[in-house]
Amino acid sequence: MSETPAELLRLRSSIDNLDYALVCLLAERFKITQQVGVLKAERGLPPADPSREEQQIARLRRLATQAGLDPEFAEKFITFIVREVVRHHQLIAAAGDADADAAIADPDTPA
Repeated sequence: MSETPAELLRLRSSIDNLDYALVCLLAERFKITQQVGVLKAERGLPPADPSREEQQIARLRRLATQAGLDPEFAEKFITFIVREVVRHHQLIAAAGDADADAAIADPDTPA
């Protein structure tokens, strides 16, 4: 078996660093959306906001195009994230804001 080329190792290291940054950004995003879910639950607002979701999808498609990323991929990515956020908001609303952290941490355990 041949040795892995240094350039390939360098590129893989860059990918690993970007993956780490993506995970950290997603974690931060979900911390904020959890706060949104608590606020919605406290105010009796619905977990989903289709109008906002449509605006976000359109905005992300534009940003993707500007960044040279396939807008279809960007839409699939944000749609997946939004579905997960709405699921979290539903769990928060069902559990009550006092148990929001527990509901998100372990959605299979009743609050």
